[in-house]
Amino acid sequence: MEQPSKPPTSKGSAATFTGDVWIDPITRGLPLSQLNVAVVRFSPGARTAWHSHEGGQTLYVTEGQGLVQARGQQVVELKPGDVIFAPDGEEHWHGADPDHFMTHLSITEGAPHWGAHVTDDEYAGAASQERPEGSRE
Repeated sequence: MEQPSKPPTSKGSAATFTGDVWIDPITRGLPLSQLNVAVVRFSPGARTAWHSHEGGQTLYVTEGQGLVQARGQQVVELKPGDVIFAPDGEEHWHGADPDHFMTHLSITEGAPHWGAHVTDDEYAGAASQERPEGSRE
């Protein structure tokens, strides 16, 4: 069995993230596969821009507390052990809550499609909403 070299940790791009986000790729679509798996660490208040994924995205929260929201839906609070699935093409954002770090495993198929940043006003409104806890699959 071959063990591929592990890419280094990288800082999330300011074009697609707000705040400090660090990404540790686990696998990046080997030939004939579009599977991407990464550990993503968000500092308090850090978040993605609005985005969607071809083939969808599964998030598995491993530590901390976070938030996720699909366009036009309620914000969902994330805690360790929560699993969230965004189906193919569903625009959403996710990140840490204002007072905690949050780490999740991101599992995607296909390329992401990035949109506008989640504004500070959108995030502040989301962070102050009453939120149901994430769903466990």
